[in-house]
Amino acid sequence: MAIKFQYNKTSLQNLEKQLKVRVRALPTIKNKESALRIEVKKAKDESKKLDKELNDALRSYENMVALWGEFDKDLVSIEDVSLGVKKIAGVQTPILEEIYFKVKEFSVFNAPKWFLDGIAILKILVNIAIEREVFLRKMELLDYARKKTTQKVNLFEKVQIPGYEDAIRKIKRFMEDEDNLSKSAQKIVKTRQQEEAA
Repeated sequence: MAIKFQYNKTSLQNLEKQLKVRVRALPTIKNKESALRIEVKKAKDESKKLDKELNDALRSYENMVALWGEFDKDLVSIEDVSLGVKKIAGVQTPILEEIYFKVKEFSVFNAPKWFLDGIAILKILVNIAIEREVFLRKMELLDYARKKTTQKVNLFEKVQIPGYEDAIRKIKRFMEDEDNLSKSAQKIVKTRQQEEAA
């Protein structure tokens, strides 16, 4: 990125101000990046844990596969999923607050005894599955923010800060050269005036 500047004091002051802002902001952005990296790892670990928990729960109910054929699929449905928002390092992430189930009325006496247990099992499985999806979404949002923050850190560290430093160096050298030339010209004029006077 080529930084546009002019060879004067105003431009020099502007560039120094811009450089100071970036140098001050860099540690904060680096801290944000590391915090996001940790949170992404936590969310990933939690989603893996929930994935394993869901698979274990499904395996534990495999012996009931024949019974699930009798189960009325319209008996339980999800009415609503309540999500909250939690800010992590400036990123809004979802958190699961509650799942609202709608259970159709049925005759406990006419239906098989295990239907009540089946409803409870389904609620547990759905709860784990939805919580896992929420953590996956949280991980995606945090990872996207982490990538953007990493890009910003790299932009500051590798492009902008060195660019501003280089531009400031060029302006200072130019101004020093100009000052030296001016002093040399004054000496020459003074020497000529002294020679003419003598």
